[in-house]
Amino acid sequence: MTKLLAVLFITLMPFSASKAQALAIDALLTPDIGGIKQFVEIKTDNSKKPVLLFLSGGPGSSMLKNADAFTAILKNRFTLVQWDQRDAGKTLKLNPSPSQPSVAQMKQDTYQVITFLQKELRQEKIYLLGSSWGNVLGFHIVEQHPELLHAYFAVNPVVSQLASEKELLANLKAHFRDDATASKELAQVHIPFQQDEDLFYLRKWLFHQEGKAFATSDGFKTGFLQWSKAWSPVWNEVMHIDLPKTLKKVDCPVYFFVGKNDIQTSTRITQDYFEQLQAPRKGLFVFEQSGHQIHQDEPEKFQQAIIGTLPAPIAAR
Repeated sequence: MTKLLAVLFITLMPFSASKAQALAIDALLTPDIGGIKQFVEIKTDNSKKPVLLFLSGGPGSSMLKNADAFTAILKNRFTLVQWDQRDAGKTLKLNPSPSQPSVAQMKQDTYQVITFLQKELRQEKIYLLGSSWGNVLGFHIVEQHPELLHAYFAVNPVVSQLASEKELLANLKAHFRDDATASKELAQVHIPFQQDEDLFYLRKWLFHQEGKAFATSDGFKTGFLQWSKAWSPVWNEVMHIDLPKTLKKVDCPVYFFVGKNDIQTSTRITQDYFEQLQAPRKGLFVFEQSGHQIHQDEPEKFQQAIIGTLPAPIAAR
């Protein structure tokens, strides 16, 4: 047994054994999820606090490494859980997925992570937050297992991604109409995507517009096309998602968080969906200084908005 896994085992023993005692927990665990070991981090000063599970964007990304920057306030109200999905972050380093990741497999992984948390933390329901791609998984739980959730937080969500990508392409073509190189590459983009370069050119010029200098580097192209080998099939599945047509009513509270300047997952499309969605409770929070990464752009406001949705006894703790 490695030193790391030994520490995890020792940490977990009293954690799982106690039924009534509230525990302080700072553990990085590796439960079996979907046939492989997947990293789940649990942090709390009181294990009876309600659980908030983050579903990272990507696919293939991890929120775990920088979580302290956008959870410093939330930790006073929640038991915080970060999960590195299959073929992402620490889970990828530990054991790559033995098969090509799929939306169906990762939805099942998400359900298993939630039931693992129910058992280990002895809580019947959790709060769930999806960031970007994470909403593909999160809205699946909202639709199929609303009984597991106190509420759902949809942050810059994937709602109708085919329409969103088309809107993005039109915006970028207009913005770069006087840039010959950008115009030439954007003119080659086909939606629905026919090859990996279609999505690459969209993200390259989106990131360049946002001031990210790395977007036009050879290294970024190499890395992006490497990412595509694992994830373009998944993203092509995502392009078929159209929540306004398939999910018009939900049975748990849902709160939407959108960046005013987000054109990667269209703010307009999300706002339109919010208006039509039927839910026991719902709310829409617009972040004026944010693009697609609200938790990075406005971390304090992001956290306070989440806390503001909580029932009074929880919010007051």
